[in-house]
Amino acid sequence: MRYILALDQGTTSSRAILFDRQGQVVRIAQQEYPQHFPQPGWVEHDPLDIWNSQLACARRVLADGGIDACEVAAIGITNQRETTVVWDRATSEPLCHAIVWQDRRTAALCDDLRAAGKAPLIQRKTGLELDAYFSATKLQWLLTHVPGARARAERGELAFGTVDSWLTYKLTGRHVTDASNAARTMLFNINSLRWDPELLSLFGVPASMLPEVVPSSGIVADADPAWFGRAIPIAGIAGDQQAATFGQACHRRGMVKNTYGTGCFMLMHAGDTPPQSHNRLLATVGWTVGNHTDYLLEGSVFMGGATVQWLRDGLGIIKQSADVEALALSVPDSGGVMLVPAFVGLGAPHWDAYARGTIVGMTRGTTAAHIARAAVEAIAYQSAELLAAMQKDAACVVHEVRADGGAARNDLLMQFQADLLGVPVVRPQVTETTALGAAYLAGLAVGFWSSRDEIAAQWKSERRFEPQLPAARRDEMMARWSRAVAHARAWAVPEHH
Repeated sequence: MRYILALDQGTTSSRAILFDRQGQVVRIAQQEYPQHFPQPGWVEHDPLDIWNSQLACARRVLADGGIDACEVAAIGITNQRETTVVWDRATSEPLCHAIVWQDRRTAALCDDLRAAGKAPLIQRKTGLELDAYFSATKLQWLLTHVPGARARAERGELAFGTVDSWLTYKLTGRHVTDASNAARTMLFNINSLRWDPELLSLFGVPASMLPEVVPSSGIVADADPAWFGRAIPIAGIAGDQQAATFGQACHRRGMVKNTYGTGCFMLMHAGDTPPQSHNRLLATVGWTVGNHTDYLLEGSVFMGGATVQWLRDGLGIIKQSADVEALALSVPDSGGVMLVPAFVGLGAPHWDAYARGTIVGMTRGTTAAHIARAAVEAIAYQSAELLAAMQKDAACVVHEVRADGGAARNDLLMQFQADLLGVPVVRPQVTETTALGAAYLAGLAVGFWSSRDEIAAQWKSERRFEPQLPAARRDEMMARWSRAVAHARAWAVPEHH
């Protein structure tokens, strides 16, 4: 048993990564799959595309390395969170397309619940803001709008799950999820660590649809030998951001990581009781190992690396995402331009579903390079707002922020981020921390690694970015950012509001 296989099911691609005992990447396979945008603000995936691409990657990573399934000690699964899948229990066929976390179609449902005074109840039980981002209103929408869905659900014929549940069901036939994913549905009580009957009734969800909640680290079931030629145990499950926090060895209260992916997600270890946020951050379950649960504070930025994809696909000013750094560096600064990437609304700490993307401060001298620079800087500005909110909530001093995700390879972004935060930003040697976290959770369950201490000792820094800006200049820049955000807010409020 020489390896752990991590399945990393993301928003735009599926990946499979093999890790060795040192926590090093041995092999990686990746496959993009189609995105569906049936209407403005709607984002969907075909669950079969998710499954087929993930299975293909897992098989390819073994085949390419000439690795036999009997050398793999366990499989860990990590996934895009909140994305909502409903399938037929008997045939394991999807009922319809999955509604993706980025989808905004249920914003009006959230408005109605807010008007009915339900937001404080939801926050108290789930730690979440009432927002279209989470699974509950997506599931409610599917049960209402897909013909026959509600009647079939009430007869016990349909299963609901986030992407981890869907993959586990396809691999093993067992209908489960872990607490880190359950905590993102807005149906799960993070205090009792159980599905909440009052919330199920509020959203009209039959309890028979729900997966069983299992520990994040623990053997769930074996993958059917048909998939890999041998039964491999599924032994770790965690939502992508929680997995990345675990993979960054943020195992102690006050440790922070920020992932620069499609969105940006900053998480702080908050100890072993659910934190209370007074600054519109999310309280969420980190992971359950044995019978011990760790909690996290989380701030979500919806458009991180996706802002750079927009420069590439929407504006066509770069050929590939990696080109953004050189273009942005061709000018000394953004020339006074601020880009607020509220393309799908704003996440924490604003939670404005009706904000829209805005560029301010342009002059006749503004070039594509200034806009590229402003786009990179916007990623850092949004994350800086999150850390400020976190430090207020947690009342603890943050000594460093551990960075990962694709855009963490951008040195310009990392230095600008350290300057805005006023604390060092540290990039680890292994930036595949999401998959690594899932591998660690699975490996701990089967004794591949002995303890969290052994795991934490494997974490090593590749580069440390020290802040170089005076505090007064930093405050000035954040104040300008706040002015820019004010222009983007509430732009798309429907006429009837």
